Parts: sequence; C-alpha cells; structure tokens
Amino acid sequence: MPAVLEVRDLTKVFHRGSLLARDRIVAVDNVSFQMNRGGIFTLAGESGCGKTTLARMILGFEQPTAGKIIYAQGPEKEKQKVWFSQRIQCIFQNPFETFNPLRKVEGYLFETVRNYGLAKNKTEAKELINSKLEAVGLSYEEVEGRYPSEFSGGQLQRISIARSLLVDPSLLIADEPVSMVDASIRMSIVNLFRRLQDELNMGILYITHDLATAYYLSGQIAIMFRGNIMEMGPVQEVLMHPRHPYTQLLRDSIPEADPAKKWQGRISIAATEQEEYLREGCKFAGRCPHVMEICKQQAPETVDVDGVHVKCHLYLGTQRLAREVRKRTV
Repeated sequence: MPAVLEVRDLTKVFHRGSLLARDRIVAVDNVSFQMNRGGIFTLAGESGCGKTTLARMILGFEQPTAGKIIYAQGPEKEKQKVWFSQRIQCIFQNPFETFNPLRKVEGYLFETVRNYGLAKNKTEAKELINSKLEAVGLSYEEVEGRYPSEFSGGQLQRISIARSLLVDPSLLIADEPVSMVDASIRMSIVNLFRRLQDELNMGILYITHDLATAYYLSGQIAIMFRGNIMEMGPVQEVLMHPRHPYTQLLRDSIPEADPAKKWQGRISIAATEQEEYLREGCKFAGRCPHVMEICKQQAPETVDVDGVHVKCHLYLGTQRLAREVRKRTV
C-alpha cells in the first residue's frame, strides 16, 4: 500500500525566557514515521506531549526546526498549496469553534464546493453536499436553514467531517475529535472513521489521549512523551503488551470495573512539567519505576523489539548483548 505521508527526523524547538536566560524547549524531538493510504495511524499521549505540535507542522501551521515532511505524489511547487489544501483535511477538537454561531451551517458546505470548483451549479452542489452528509449519517434536509446552536456536538462534528470529504482527501487529520462530544455518541464517530477508511481508502491520522478509542480504531500507534516517540507499532501489540514503562502507565490509567484496583501500585500522570522537557537523558526518568543511572545521563536509542519500536534503556542492554553474542559466533 503506497505511503500518503512520511515524517523524517522532525524537530521543533521553542525558546522560553529572556535573551540572557533562555530555555530551549524541544517540543518535537527527531520524530519519524510513515502513513499508508487507507491506513490509520494514532498519535497518543497526555496533554503537552507534543502530538498537536507535530500535527500543526504536518498541516503547515508551524515550521519545523529540522527534518522533513514528505507528502505522497505532490505536484510542482506552484500548485502545491491548492493540492495540499484539497488532499489533506483536518477535524479539530471543538466542533462549536469550527462554525460561526451567526452563520447557517449549509453556507460552509456551499463555500467549500465553490472555492474548489466542485460543482457547475447549485443543484449539482446540493447533490454533492447531500452525498457527503449521507456518508456521515445525515442529510441535506437535516442541515438546511439551521444554525450551529441547533445541532448537538456530535452532529456538528459529523458535519465537519462531511465538509472535509467534499474534496476527497487522501489524508484526514483528526485532532482529539471525540473529546468534546458526549460519551454516548463518542463510539459512533469512531465507527464512522473506521467506515470511511474502508470505503474511501483514506488515510487517517488520529490524535488522542484516549487509548480505548485508539485500540478500537486499530492500525498503527505511536506513544509520545515530552516530544519523543517512546513506543511505536501495531495498536494491539503496543497496548496489550506494552514494552515501555510510560506506555504501561498510560494503559493502566484507563478506568477499570473495580475502582478499588484502579491506582493500586501505579504512578499517577502528572500535569505538564517543563522540567521534563529540559531534563538530560530520558525524559521519563523522573517518573519511571525502572529508572537506572544511565537513564538520567543519556537519552536512549530506539530499538526494535519483536516488531515494535521502543525508546528505552531497558531494551538497549539486551540488544547490545545480542550483538556481542553474534560477534562471538561469527
């Protein structure tokens, strides 16, 4: 399956403080991954881990400090802006911020059709809009003449998705798309993403802190912490058999049926701490139950552990030992 997006060694650095006393915050640190057309790739982690900054660079809202973003089958530079806006679409966290409360929702849909020349007349435009609304479980009759306040959060999010589908994108970036909707309809939107992926062969970059929905979507997942990808691989493998201590912490933070067992013997997830971004060595060393002296001094390399990429000194020692054994047997 062809790649629709490739990220190579992407880095974003911010500076905080005065010219005489500035902190260098590496919000995204040497991140690499590849997305296939028709596949789902999840970026997961707690707030402040760098996943939204990474998405903003992919969308062109932020300029990378270093690294490359490669879009599959992109055209010549003079046409790339129009091609990019059509082929890559984004769904944001709060659907109520997407629409002006004083403007009828249908106006946004007709505007998109007009801006990209997707229809010859209003009748053709209405047919196209209706087909995309039906793809997300709505119809033009349900939308016509209504303002954003007349819809639920879930309905507005579906309309946002329908709007993005008008241009037949190759890649849909969904940034926390279900965090602001009612829990009762959260899974219906996640189901919609799965169906669109299958029916339209569209790549979906799903950004979330909710591991339950990430697991349900399947595909590939990257677990981020303080700008670093700590673990990356197939969703079922990463979440059911987590290698990295941070992935284990995230998975164990999912509520269980027995509240008495929820936090027994576990580390709670703290709020974003700039000290962790500035820390030498492994960014997770301050919370890790398996921390070693090398973790505090040297950033770990990423190693392959049974098809899963893990950035942890726990596995580096095993890999070095395996290399020494191979050398002795040659």
